[in-house]
Amino acid sequence: MRFATTLLATALVTACAVGPDHVRPSMAVPATFSSVSALPPQATAAEAPTIDDAFLQGLGDPQLTLLVDEALQANHDLRIALARYDRANALLRGARFDALPAITAQAEAADVRRSADQAPGTARGARDGEQWSAGIVAGWELDLFGRVRRGIEAGRAETAASAADLRALQVAIAGEVARTYVDLRGTQERLRVARANRDNQQRTLDLVQARLDAGAGTDFDTARARAQLDTTASRIPALDARQQVAMHRLAVLVGRDPTALVDALAAQAPLPALPPRIDAGTPGELLRDRPDIAAAEARLHAATARIGVATADLYPRFTLGGLVGSQAIAGNALFERDSETRIVALGIDWSFLDAGRVRARIAAANADAEGELARYQQVVLLALEETENALVGHSRARVEDAHLERAALDAAQAARLARTRFEAGASGLLEVLDAERVQLQAQDAFAEGRTRSVASAVALYKALAGGWPQVLPERERIAGRR
Repeated sequence: MRFATTLLATALVTACAVGPDHVRPSMAVPATFSSVSALPPQATAAEAPTIDDAFLQGLGDPQLTLLVDEALQANHDLRIALARYDRANALLRGARFDALPAITAQAEAADVRRSADQAPGTARGARDGEQWSAGIVAGWELDLFGRVRRGIEAGRAETAASAADLRALQVAIAGEVARTYVDLRGTQERLRVARANRDNQQRTLDLVQARLDAGAGTDFDTARARAQLDTTASRIPALDARQQVAMHRLAVLVGRDPTALVDALAAQAPLPALPPRIDAGTPGELLRDRPDIAAAEARLHAATARIGVATADLYPRFTLGGLVGSQAIAGNALFERDSETRIVALGIDWSFLDAGRVRARIAAANADAEGELARYQQVVLLALEETENALVGHSRARVEDAHLERAALDAAQAARLARTRFEAGASGLLEVLDAERVQLQAQDAFAEGRTRSVASAVALYKALAGGWPQVLPERERIAGRR
């Protein structure tokens, strides 16, 4: 016992964790985004919102804010991610118990018959008896080389990765709700344009038909006016179907039946407002804020810790065990003083002859860590690419939007002038029909372009992983929906 105590004290003083420590990988990233200069320059610093929770308020649409809040609480994909996070947390709690002594209670009552060889010269009946025992058993692995600590470290990193996955999915869900809502409102605006142009063209047809009835027109003019009216009217069913699909998608994103939001969203509402300018920050801030990058780094950390778990098997494993209990050959004597028994033991398990298998596991763990390092680097590059693309897309969409707006205004003015000239007899029907066709195309293109502009702002905020509150779904609300 003195030798075991001395060995234990020495080992605890010199205990270390084998295997490499995790170090955040360094990657060369540019100081600024190359596409930042393409953003609208007219906003001042005070007008440029940063990537924070005020994004939805900046869009100025309370209904969108409510939809995102509901999706963050009730979306079923988020419930799945939350369950995975809870599972990782539970496994981490279990791993932490490996660092503590395991204490169990045991008891046994047995009817025993010894063999004649075990009790020579004893009559058969005398070899029968009882055996009773009860005790408390404790076992503790002395984590001298860090096998348990590295396992806990890996579990902690996996839990952090699951939490980051949940945050990444929250950003993705909020972005999908915003994008779908923008598409819905843009489609409703295109429907309004199509219906307004249909009504204008119906009035033109009525005028041409009245002239024909009065003997001043021709069947040719009437047929052309009717053809253009029908062409415009044919756009409405497809746009209406797209509107319905967007409402169904939004309902499912917030965890409801597909038709649950039709009544609430059917009335046309304007597109959310565009923020004057978006502050994209720096690539360094992007690496800090994006949850998918945090998840990739956490998984690299876990893989690095598992190298230590595998490496610890090259060294002996020490366990300290003990038992305090009682043994007796009769139940009524089990707890008498002379029935007391105890054991204190120091065990050593060292499979040094199995080093080949251990080194193979270490090589596999190293390969896993190399793979996770490459995955981390790839995630960083993809995040930078997505952000650069979103910056370019947003800046170009704003420029396109400005041109389309002017084109729509000019086309509407040209259509009014053409109708006035036609009614005054200064031009023919062809000029009116052509002007109305151009007006429809320009106004529809402007509505679609404005939708792309707002959607590009949402895509940029999503790429920068900001603008939405990072909250967990309420478990009580989830349980109520089951």
